[in-house]
Amino acid sequence: MQFIVQGYPAFAYTGGRPYLPQEPAIVFVHGAAFDHSVWQWQSRYLAHHGFTVIAPDLPGHGRSPGAVREDIGAMADWIAALIDAAGLARAALVGHSMGSLVALETTLRHPAKVAKLALVGTAAPMAVGEPFLAAAGDDDPAGLDMEATWGHSRAVALSGSPVPGTFLYGASRALNGRSKPGVLNADLRACNAWQPSMENVRALDVPTLVVVGRRDQMTPQKAGVALAKEIRGAKVVTLDAGHSMMSEAPRELLAALKAFLG
Repeated sequence: MQFIVQGYPAFAYTGGRPYLPQEPAIVFVHGAAFDHSVWQWQSRYLAHHGFTVIAPDLPGHGRSPGAVREDIGAMADWIAALIDAAGLARAALVGHSMGSLVALETTLRHPAKVAKLALVGTAAPMAVGEPFLAAAGDDDPAGLDMEATWGHSRAVALSGSPVPGTFLYGASRALNGRSKPGVLNADLRACNAWQPSMENVRALDVPTLVVVGRRDQMTPQKAGVALAKEIRGAKVVTLDAGHSMMSEAPRELLAALKAFLG
């Protein structure tokens, strides 16, 4: 469905169900150069088990038009505006990679709008290597290859997919390849530039889950654990997966989210 957010249409997936704002709401936030579809398995299940689900395409991504937001703060304000446009008082935020930074920054800026916070494949700060930035800046296909390769555990190329009929590396590379020119570069630079106030992070008072991947090559397990230690009462769940936990360990991630979201 579509919402009007900050004056522009925004596409959001609702899990294959009519939008029901009276139910507990979850907003899923995707990562760099991706769209709502990375959450398809978790969002659809939760939408059919007692939750209202909104999995948006951020501006300039997927089916959402408009200019790409070039810093994490602007993306966070957009998510807060989406919550308002959806007629919600509060929502749980679930973010992956860049989306985890957006979810965290939304909570820092707009705490009254956030009921719970789940950070998947996260690190703060989230530094991006110069070769990756350079390839993305040139819209070089190598940048998309790096994203797909480092976004999965090395075992993905050797093992069967937990999602029947899907080659995870190929699916990820194809999805990145659909992104508009300049989107990957803008997203990576936003991640690289984001510098949270750790004093404000330590002052957060919202139930928080941090999900880390034991085989994560982009945001190593230790980085997620270190961030969780800064957030009061945060719970850590470790999955035997790489960065793309939504597809590498879809059942395990869903179980962690179900237990946390209630």
